[in-house]
Amino acid sequence: MSRRWIERAAGAVLLVVASAAAAHGISGGDQEFLLRSTGAQVGPYLYLGAKHMVTGYDHLFFLAGVIFFLYRLKDVALYVTLFAVGHSLTLLVGVLGGLHVNSYIVDAIIGLSVVYKAFENIGGFRRLGFEPNMKAAVLVFGLFHGFGLATKLQDLALSQDGLVTNMISFNVGVEIGQFLALAIMLIAFNTWRASGWFWRGAFAANVVLMGAGFVLIGYQLTGYALDVA
Repeated sequence: MSRRWIERAAGAVLLVVASAAAAHGISGGDQEFLLRSTGAQVGPYLYLGAKHMVTGYDHLFFLAGVIFFLYRLKDVALYVTLFAVGHSLTLLVGVLGGLHVNSYIVDAIIGLSVVYKAFENIGGFRRLGFEPNMKAAVLVFGLFHGFGLATKLQDLALSQDGLVTNMISFNVGVEIGQFLALAIMLIAFNTWRASGWFWRGAFAANVVLMGAGFVLIGYQLTGYALDVA
């Protein structure tokens, strides 16, 4: 894999990360709908949950890192299920239980999760003589990803009428969006692996992924510093 290709890929990813981080909340027409809606709105919340996951680049980067070297569907299912359990739990607890966390710090930790998984993928922990439990790590980081989803909803004054139904619907929508994104990723990875270029580019791809995680961390910590200044 040429250095020029790596530089172009890295530049494109970092541009996507920067623009996505700046517009990662729920805004525009979606926000207006959430602010004025009352009662159970199963369909719309399903759609919004799926949309937020499909457009949530931080979540997708982590998911890509998780499945990067997974070849068997049962392994993919296991790790994705752990991730889903984690973010489902804290999404519902955060919104329904009123558990508030700082959105900048949580999103910075989500960026760290991307760095962590990419570092593990390039054998970084092994070189340090440390073998982390990746199943536990995916579950724990899933908890933070769920808080990241919750903070986007907590920024809005959601109606209490039908809130439980709507949050369950939103969470189911998130899982639908995750399934769709996962299907596309698996097709892309399998196509890449079949091309014969996978092992040549795997290290560079994870370095780019790690760089994206650092950009997310930096963006969120800068926002936190400005917020408390």
